[in-house]
Amino acid sequence: PTINDEVGDEFYYSDMVSKKFNTNHYKYNINQDHLMESLDDVIREMPEPMFSQDSSAFYLLAQEVSKNQKVVLSGQGADELFGGYFWYKKMNEMKGSDSERFIEHYFDRGHEDYSKTIKEKYVSNNYSEELIESLFRKQRDDIGYLDKVLRIDLSTMVIDDPVKRVDSMTMSHGLETRVPFLDINLVEFLSSIPSTQKIKNDGKYYLKKLAEKYLSKDLIYRDKFYFPVPPLKILEGKFLNYAKEILLSKSCSNRGLYNQENINTLLLEPNSHFTKLNGNKVWHLALLERWFQLNIDA
Repeated sequence: PTINDEVGDEFYYSDMVSKKFNTNHYKYNINQDHLMESLDDVIREMPEPMFSQDSSAFYLLAQEVSKNQKVVLSGQGADELFGGYFWYKKMNEMKGSDSERFIEHYFDRGHEDYSKTIKEKYVSNNYSEELIESLFRKQRDDIGYLDKVLRIDLSTMVIDDPVKRVDSMTMSHGLETRVPFLDINLVEFLSSIPSTQKIKNDGKYYLKKLAEKYLSKDLIYRDKFYFPVPPLKILEGKFLNYAKEILLSKSCSNRGLYNQENINTLLLEPNSHFTKLNGNKVWHLALLERWFQLNIDA
């Protein structure tokens, strides 16, 4: 669904590809009722809390696809391998230590935000910063900064976030997902190319040049898109009620994890508080608490 200006599909572009290659193209529209009914099932299937909106979309898509297929291909790893994310260029241009540049542009939420969200007794060292510093210390000294960043992304981040997220949601329906961009030979070859070359022309320079052989430039050179789920970004109606019930529940209060004053502030204007990458903070906190309820308390 589309809510306000949040568009929930890329059918215009997928239709373009289907027409060019004369392929069978199946569209699956997810309505809000189905999404709402599936949220608890999605959260139960998470091996750990996964805050990205697209977890529920992957779950429902896999549910539908698994009716006729057993194996699918997915594009995870392309941005990390080919330098597609906008923050790579910003990191490269920023002054500061390796970890400072990474944290400033990669982290969705900082330690200060965390400190406001969680009760004081659970706030201690900045472990996220310590992790990033340790990962940079493991990198070779004879490669450029951006090469270090992409190697960290490929060796740590992509496996522990997008690949794990998609795999968890698809395997819940017995659907195997393969990620051709993470083929070891392709990874090794592209690791030999300086990452500063990959981020030319808004990123994915080499992948886009290759794609020009097969696709129109209108399709290739467009604004970067993600897999959106507008009802989990703009919380309204039953989705907002779902989040409120979780955050104001007795179990949430008894857990004593969140700073209640911060919760109250967020709930006053639930669609006015977003992370740097436009995640709804109310949804993030509700998902974490619901994950505890369904996977730990149960």
